Amino acid sequence: MTDVHEWRKPGKSQETDRNITPGNSLTDTIPRRYFEVNASTQMRVLVVTSQFPLPGDLQRGRGVYQTILHLARITSVTVLSPVASYPLRFRPRSYVYHAAPEGLDAGVPVTYVTFSVLPIISRPLNGWLCARALESEIENARPDVVLSYWLYPDAYGALAVARRLKIPLVAGARGSDLRTRDPISRCMVRKVVREADRLLVVSRDLERIAITRDGARADRIRVIPNGCDSRIFHLRSKLAARSELGVAPEATLLLYVGRLVPEKGLRELLEAMTIMRRSREALRLAFIGDGPMRAEIEEATGGTGSNDIALLGAMDPLAVSNWMTAADVVVLPSYSEGHPNVLVEALACGRPFVATPVGGVVEIADESCSILVPPRDPAALARGILEAVSRDWDEAELAKRHSRSWDEVARQTLAACVEALESSRGRD
Repeated sequence: MTDVHEWRKPGKSQETDRNITPGNSLTDTIPRRYFEVNASTQMRVLVVTSQFPLPGDLQRGRGVYQTILHLARITSVTVLSPVASYPLRFRPRSYVYHAAPEGLDAGVPVTYVTFSVLPIISRPLNGWLCARALESEIENARPDVVLSYWLYPDAYGALAVARRLKIPLVAGARGSDLRTRDPISRCMVRKVVREADRLLVVSRDLERIAITRDGARADRIRVIPNGCDSRIFHLRSKLAARSELGVAPEATLLLYVGRLVPEKGLRELLEAMTIMRRSREALRLAFIGDGPMRAEIEEATGGTGSNDIALLGAMDPLAVSNWMTAADVVVLPSYSEGHPNVLVEALACGRPFVATPVGGVVEIADESCSILVPPRDPAALARGILEAVSRDWDEAELAKRHSRSWDEVARQTLAACVEALESSRGRD
């Protein structure tokens, strides 16, 4: 694999290993009644999710994590994170495994619990196994509301325990957890979306799927798109960012940010790079992130002796924003998406994107800020990228498009939790 410095001029790298830390500002206008659910104390929300940072994967579940941090500033929040544990010889190849830590300073109280599973074999039982691992912790916490992100097995297990303890459950769908093609998981997901007191989704597309395919009640669904931290992702000088990172001013830089998995269209992206080399030699592509395709990308590019592709590894948000600022175009050729925050963050940095019109992407994109191409089509992807790097984009206008904050996401999330508690009291 070609080292990143082979196509960067010498300069100070921003590839760091900072820990995730919460911000320190909040202007809150949430109604007083949201704080009076528990008589004189704040509502106690127990978040149950596997989509939470681990020491080996600090960027895990970044959207969920940002929501939790901001929610913790307006009510009482603790986190219970179930981590599936696989026998060493049977760990799945579909993701990079990270064991549960002894402890992690995450900005909110968090407890990790493990439960043993086997790839495919235990899938019908994973929700039950997750419930067993969660049961004593939820019972001891006795929260007012359980808020669970990731529908199966996390929210399924949390639902089973919450129903026994008569605690309302709010389930949060992120995208692929609702769109799962596996028939076993889909059956379990259907139970969660039908029985949850509230269902949070990040796009109108996911709302449609939950209602039409899984029979969710429309009056219980709340569409809460992701936010963006404008303190980190905002318009800055491209030349200054390139100087800081050591990227040549004349280079045409494409950037992918996300998990290194086939479903993100990365094989098509590599093939598109091969097509584009024929007409544009100065094109560069940087990958930020990690995942099971890392070795495949290294092999695919290293064998050709090319020096136009670099794997930068996982980075914290500030380093990601520096690379977005330095880039010409952000690329996301996924097969499926919920509400991809990377595109919102790219626009906040004044950068256009080339993506596929899947899921919530179409709720972010239009012709003034992006070029959409069909998924699984390397030739169309290559044409779209070449058009994007040739167009004169108004970066100041792009940066104005999305001003939604994580504070707003947290307030809407808390409102859904209050609704769930009030409706459950009426039901009881």
